[in-house]
Amino acid sequence: MFKDTKAFSGFSVNDLKKAKEFYSQTLGLEVSERPEGLELHIRGGTRIFVYPKPNHTPATFTILNFPVANVEQAVDRLTELGVRFEHYDQGSLKTDKKGIARGAGPDIAWFKDPAGNILSVLQEK
Repeated sequence: MFKDTKAFSGFSVNDLKKAKEFYSQTLGLEVSERPEGLELHIRGGTRIFVYPKPNHTPATFTILNFPVANVEQAVDRLTELGVRFEHYDQGSLKTDKKGIARGAGPDIAWFKDPAGNILSVLQEK
């Protein structure tokens, strides 16, 4: 039934203006405005819908993962742009001083958008 459809994901934010600024200026994504919200354009034709929700609650899981060639360089660049990375020390999930988890799986660092949703940059091995 859905084999040939172009599905897309979406998530909510509490402030479209801040979201547009963050996703376009900080992360460098192409962002277009729609009457219902924003559309993020990801390479390969992927679209992600961002919609306002007055009673928005940030996602408690990673909503977007951005693969990068070098996670350390990506973290440094985003930090220069004012992005703050999350730090974890929970069982096997530990991050270094930059906020990068290394070891099992890809090297990955998590950060939040202005609405508190969790995003990541990751370097696949």
